[in-house]
Amino acid sequence: MCDKMNQQPTELEMALFMLCNVFDKYAKEDGRKDTLSRSEAKKLVQKELPQLFQAGMDKPEGVDILKSLDSNQDGELDFCEFITCVASLACVFKEVSLCCKQ
Repeated sequence: MCDKMNQQPTELEMALFMLCNVFDKYAKEDGRKDTLSRSEAKKLVQKELPQLFQAGMDKPEGVDILKSLDSNQDGELDFCEFITCVASLACVFKEVSLCCKQ
């Protein structure tokens, strides 16, 4: 993770590190390591969020969702746009898990 860390990372630190690694893994495929192209974003969702993909990201509406995440409308997702999406998904999953417990 980082040579300066002397102790085991916490679960949250590991989760943050994993988010960065997942972004970097898919972003570098087209040669631009700081953004996800539309095809890279779709591939990331297919591979890393398969249940979400099956639930609708493969339909035209899913493409619209990816477009709406592109806040600066440059046709790519930078890390901040990506992490905003992940945070939104985390909120939805938390809400769903609370509903399932009731």
